[in-house]
Amino acid sequence: MIIQILKLLGSLAMFLFGMNQMSTGIQKATGDKLRSLLKNITSNPFKGSITGLGITAIIQSSSATTVLVVSFVSAGLLTLTQAIGVIMGANIGTTVTAWIISLFGFKFDIAALSIPLFLLGFIMQQFRKDKSKDIGKFIIGFSLLFLGLSLIKSSVPDLSGNNQVLEFLKDWTGYGFGSLLLFVVTGTVLTLVLQSSSATMAITLIMLSQEWIPFEMGAAMVLGENIGTTITANIAASMGTTDARRAALAHTVFNVFGVIWAVVLFKPFVKLDIFIVSSMGEFSPLVGLAMFHTLFNTINTLVLIWFTPQIEKLVCGLIAGKPESKDDKYTLRYISGGPVATPELGAQQAMLETIHFATISQREVSLIRDAVDKIDTDGFENTRKRLVKYEVIADDIEKEIATFLTSLMENETSQHTQTLTNTLLRIISELESLGDSGECISRILNRLKDYGTFSIERKQGIYMMLEGLQDAYDTVICCLENYDTPHLTDYADQALKNEIAINSLRNRFRDEEYSRIESGQTDYAVSTLYLDIIAEIERMGDYIINIAQAVQKYQDTGN
Repeated sequence: MIIQILKLLGSLAMFLFGMNQMSTGIQKATGDKLRSLLKNITSNPFKGSITGLGITAIIQSSSATTVLVVSFVSAGLLTLTQAIGVIMGANIGTTVTAWIISLFGFKFDIAALSIPLFLLGFIMQQFRKDKSKDIGKFIIGFSLLFLGLSLIKSSVPDLSGNNQVLEFLKDWTGYGFGSLLLFVVTGTVLTLVLQSSSATMAITLIMLSQEWIPFEMGAAMVLGENIGTTITANIAASMGTTDARRAALAHTVFNVFGVIWAVVLFKPFVKLDIFIVSSMGEFSPLVGLAMFHTLFNTINTLVLIWFTPQIEKLVCGLIAGKPESKDDKYTLRYISGGPVATPELGAQQAMLETIHFATISQREVSLIRDAVDKIDTDGFENTRKRLVKYEVIADDIEKEIATFLTSLMENETSQHTQTLTNTLLRIISELESLGDSGECISRILNRLKDYGTFSIERKQGIYMMLEGLQDAYDTVICCLENYDTPHLTDYADQALKNEIAINSLRNRFRDEEYSRIESGQTDYAVSTLYLDIIAEIERMGDYIINIAQAVQKYQDTGN
């Protein structure tokens, strides 16, 4: 008996592993297209539902899709309204698994086909192209999934000779409405444990095929599975942004509401399902259960899609946003959302975090100007300390992003992701150097207090340099935002023009200051500090053009 139980658990593990390999392989193979689909979704819930349906039908896991959606909400790629629409569609897409199992998994020995498929997947994984390897991984996962299903069927105990167990199961079905609720809870708990509604669906179909449970109780378990599957997204969102947690909660609200109306209308709903399947031919309980799953999620989506604003309002009320303090503006925004679906998505989040890093770094420009303005006032010290604080912030953000990127590289990643990761590591290093420059200028200005202040001409020179630096920041942020679009070339060209303009200003003001020194019109110590600031601002321009060139180089490699 112990061996049989272990064999059953091992078969289930193979099924789950195959599901995971399928999902990971297809996400990596189509990562760019999936990202493009989600990024281009409008606020129209219907389009979002269709997208969620299509993606889940491809990757064969509503849990993976919802985790993907939660990650995109954390990353700022989807609004809460868009996420709710995608999640609704994902629930319909996940019903494909039940149809495949009910139509093919019990009709013939699928394991006989799994072995050749495994060979095909293995051969494809030997190819050099990343996409071929990822498709091979998907095929291997597909073969393991059905091999595991076949082994589960052969490993379940034969209850025909054990009337006590059958009587026990029959007792569970003898409590009327209480039995319905009992099997709903059973489906929920089983899905919570297995972390896969598809696995629970497979087990339910096997129990139904073995006639352990009647069709109605199998349908009740399907309802419970729809509640249990929401836990995955909630786990993924637990460490995420407020909107990410709201998106996960919306998934729960959607499914729980659906189960409530389905339980209330359970008998007529089951009769409708049986009528539809019977009208297609002889009624099959397995096909009936797949149809029940599809009807439930389709009707639920068609009803609740009209109430998307109300669902959004509800989850926003249940999960209130944190009041944002001043320091909160300087914390990470996109890569603190818990686990990500794939390294490819993680790299996308890191890019958004890098853009956020650049906008934070840009604030130093106005702070430097403010410090120059207040050099001979009581407010200077507070501004100087803020510049020093920004240097510490830049160090911390660089460390966090670099740690995140390094963790991504520990996984098997595509060449595209490796190249993007290496590019981002260089960019955040340049951004950290910009923070060092701001702190360096604060020290120079602090030393100036021992000698007096800058003349109006020198202040005007610094202001003009800072205006050029501000323009360079604006351009390089546009470069980062368009790293994967044809518009990048235009912004990269403008970045070069900004760099040339900053260099020209540096040369002009440096020559003017040398003339003052030669004519004896200035204090040499003040001139030296002024030239140091001009040189440091020009160096900041160098860091910025390095970022633009890194982004351009990334696109030029064809990624």
